[in-house]
Parts: sequence; C-alpha cells; structure tokens
Amino acid sequence: MPSPLTILHLSTRLILGGSQENTVLSCEGQAELGHEVHLGFGPIYGPEGTLLDRAASFRTADGREIVRHEIPDLVREVSPFRDVKCLKQLKRLIEEIEPDVIHTHSSKAGVLGRMAGWSYAKQKRCAVIHTIHGPPFHRFLSAAKNRVYIEAERFAAKRCHLILSVADAMTAQFRAHGIGEEEQYLTVRSGMETEKFLHPEPGEDRASMRSKLGFTDDDFVIGTVARLAEHKGHDDLLDALGDELRARPSWKLLWVGDGWWRDRLLGRVKEMGLSDRVVTTGLVEQHRVPSMMRAMDVLAHPSYREGLPRTVPQGLLCGVCPVANDVDGTREICRDMDTGRLVACQDIAALREAVVWLFEHPDERRAMMERGRDEVAREFTAARMVERLEEVYGRALEMAERVPLRLGAGRNHRRRVRSD
Repeated sequence: MPSPLTILHLSTRLILGGSQENTVLSCEGQAELGHEVHLGFGPIYGPEGTLLDRAASFRTADGREIVRHEIPDLVREVSPFRDVKCLKQLKRLIEEIEPDVIHTHSSKAGVLGRMAGWSYAKQKRCAVIHTIHGPPFHRFLSAAKNRVYIEAERFAAKRCHLILSVADAMTAQFRAHGIGEEEQYLTVRSGMETEKFLHPEPGEDRASMRSKLGFTDDDFVIGTVARLAEHKGHDDLLDALGDELRARPSWKLLWVGDGWWRDRLLGRVKEMGLSDRVVTTGLVEQHRVPSMMRAMDVLAHPSYREGLPRTVPQGLLCGVCPVANDVDGTREICRDMDTGRLVACQDIAALREAVVWLFEHPDERRAMMERGRDEVAREFTAARMVERLEEVYGRALEMAERVPLRLGAGRNHRRRVRSD
C-alpha cells in the first residue's frame, strides 16, 4: 500500500470504552507508521471519562501527532436537526482534510460519517471503511427503534467499501438483517496493549493492589470493569450473589468504573445490607485498569450486549478467569469450561452457579485462565490490529481505484502517486 496516507477516523464519543480505545490505538499505530492521522469526535461530557487527553498527548519520535477535531453536533441520540447540522460539519471537515481513507466507528458516526464520506469519495476516490464494535439494534429495544437502526445501517452499508467486525458474530448479526453484502465484511480483532496487562509495574502487582483496596489474602474478589450503566449487568450480579455475599464473609465485589447509574446502584447495595462487601473505585485512569484487574479472583462481565468485550481478554492477560454472558462475540474468546465460564444472558441462577463453581475449583479456574491468556497474547495485540488495518486499507483503496464509474470521474490523488 502506498504511504503515507491521510486517514480520518470518526467516533461518536471519545469516552472511556472499548470502541474508543480501539480507535485511539489504531490512530497511534498508524501515526507511528508515518501516516497523517486525524480523529473526529463529538462533544465529551458526563461521568464516563475521556480518552481525549491520551490522544492529545501522543507524539511519535519525529513529532507526528493525532490531529483532533471536535464535531459540535455529533451526538449519540437521534436528533434530526442536529444530525443535519452534523452532516454538513463532517462534509466541511472532509473537504478540508482531503483524506485517502475515512474510517468510521460506532453507530451515529458510522452512519453520518459514511454519508459524508461517500459523497466525497464519489469525486475523489477515497476509501470508506466502517468498523462494527457492537450492533445498535438489540432485543432490549422496541421494535420501532430497531427498525430505524437496521434501516440506517442498510443505507450506510451501501456507502462504504468494506465493513470490519471485531467479532465474527457481528458479521452474522448484520448479514441476518440484510445489511451490506457478504464480500464487504472482514473480521479484525480489537487490539490492545497486551504487555501492560501481562507485566505489572512496581507496586501494581496483585498483592500490592489487594492491600491498597482493603482485601485480605483470604478474600474471594469478584470484579467488574464497566461503566455503571444500563445493560452492563451490575443488577444481575447483585441478584445472583446477594445471598452468597451475606453467607460468605470472604466474598467481595469490586466495581471498577463510574456512570449515570452509580447512585441508583449504590443505593440498592445499601438497601441489601452489602455496603461492606462492595468496593467501588469510581473512574480509574486507563493505565491503572490492569492493576485493578490483578486484584480480582474472577472477572464478571454479565453485559447484555457487546461486540467482543475487551474486558474479557484483558482480564485473561492479567491472570483472571472470566465469567461472562453468552452475547454477541463474547464466546469467541470466553468458551465455557475452556477459557472461562459462559452463561445465558439474564440467567441469574446460572450466573450464581458459575461463580460458585469457580470459587470451589481453583485449579480448573487457573488452567482455563492460562489457556485464554496464551491465546489473547497471540491474537489481540495492537500491532497485529494495525497491521491488519494496513492490509484492509490497501484493499479498499484498490476497490476505489478499479470502479471509476461507480465512484465518479476521480483524480490522480496527490498522496497515492507519491513513492514510498
């Protein structure tokens, strides 16, 4: 693939989350390869944290940075008036940057970004790519809302060259709803900084963190790393483990994260008489998440919907066995009785039984963790993800070049004729 390229990534909200971390790591890796990288995002607000500081502080050895652009009307909620304004803002930004590749992430940025990007690509032969980090449609929404989201994704799929899935399950779900064409889809695993999870810094090891958090050597710590928000499963954990927590003095819950449901969830903990059994950290800086995970004995991830949850492979890298809901792409890394315990979504009894089983079988728990850790260390590195994206971009650019009638008159792009 000719290099360097000008690449524009678009993400709806640059909060602390798997999709956003994936995007920032992609930007960093591509800048290190010599590309000119831009990152567009909507306004950041609320208790869910931000990755903007990380993106703003990044510099390569030769001074290359991630150029950041806040899109004032790129908001998560459906808002026809603001969405029209956002589309105009995106078109202006794209005309200003003149990217070779437009890579969209998340649903709202994915739909509006592809609309704006395809309009530009028809004239300039730019590659347009979208990554599915998780489906916007799901069984916990009304039928009317799902119809809107599905139709929007069908519309947007016709306005990009390739669609990347972080899990094979995403491709299956989108294709089942007639979104896009089979040949558009590729799976690119969501990469992460595996070394930070595998190797603790001084003072960030398991014993040190358990001491700092007030746990003893005998405590059995069931932890979550997730926003305190709807569909993350914190209520299910309380329902499943409330009696166990009261009956077993050594059992503790560790909730890492913050969110809009914090006060309600902690109010429920108090009503259940479990305030001394639930430890909350609030919002944690990204680089400290691995140390929090190491303090756990089991990573619980009873989320109702995911792409492929990054928390699960990260927990395995930290030496913690997961128990997770069997939703979306979770089973592609957490396989029941192989690399963790997998339970049906909202099956409170199964969740309780899985956690009890892991407590009673420490040797099997460790063996499953070790199998999963070795697999993640091979397959989920940020470098591998960036390498795959290079291949994908090359393929998409070739697609844009060989279909001039579909994409318009085109031009000899100034960047692609430049020699390596």
